[in-house]
Amino acid sequence: MNIIRNTVVIVLLVGLFIKTFAQQSDLEKGRVEPYRLEVTYNKTTHLIFPVSIRYADLGSVLLTAGIAEDAKNVLRVKATEKDFSEETNFSVITEDGKFYNFNVTYSADPQTLNYDLHKMQQEGERVEQKNVQFEELGFNPPSLTEAVLKTIYQQDKRYIRHIGSKSYGIQFILKGIYVHNGKFYFHIEVKNKSNVPYLIDYCTFKIADKQVGKRTVSQEKQLTPLREYPMMEMISNESSASNVVLVDQFTITDDQILRIALYEKNVGRNQILEIENSDLVNAKPVSDMKIKISQ
Repeated sequence: MNIIRNTVVIVLLVGLFIKTFAQQSDLEKGRVEPYRLEVTYNKTTHLIFPVSIRYADLGSVLLTAGIAEDAKNVLRVKATEKDFSEETNFSVITEDGKFYNFNVTYSADPQTLNYDLHKMQQEGERVEQKNVQFEELGFNPPSLTEAVLKTIYQQDKRYIRHIGSKSYGIQFILKGIYVHNGKFYFHIEVKNKSNVPYLIDYCTFKIADKQVGKRTVSQEKQLTPLREYPMMEMISNESSASNVVLVDQFTITDDQILRIALYEKNVGRNQILEIENSDLVNAKPVSDMKIKISQ
């Protein structure tokens, strides 16, 4: 009986070992190989990512890091202690859903202080990255969302020709509405035909009632843009610029409109677009477009 018990125990242990080994092998398949980096105390290392940084996490207090205020795709990294001997790390997630991991050691005089990860990708150098999901994008991978935004912008087609605003030498037009996986993509353009540059303060998307009586309280619902490509900040005199704005899919009644308002900094050349339900239900499906996702 003892022999049988011992045999059963051995078989169970072997089975557990095989199962554990198989699980470890599966984990190895999804391993993110870290990029190696040297930092120092008296100099700052800069990492330039292809798109804006959404999240950064440092492995220890031996490092300090910060996103550049005027360049959201640049991360500054520096040692907080001279000549630390242990290895540490940090991770970065960018707005396109890419995950980057770095193992860091100290060097009194690093060979390189500035890294352009976009250039490294173009030249085929190894930059390990994995895709992550963002809650606000739902089931849409960030890489797909970015690809759709860029495709609409680059194709630069205008199929809506009846929605626009024009005053003070500024023309604000809606070029197209696209829909995909529970999201709307609004392609807008600003033309500045004046001699004064147009500085954009902000742009709002609100659902509002078409007509509001004197004794009726206006009911408005503001929509939060999830992404836009590219950022529009200034339209020089005698020039134009466009971008694509992503918002959650929504519906309105025939008694409501979507009001897109563009506000100028410190001046009053504000512009408003009014979109009706018929325009939204006729949005073009993204599936009709050829979308190329960058790896």
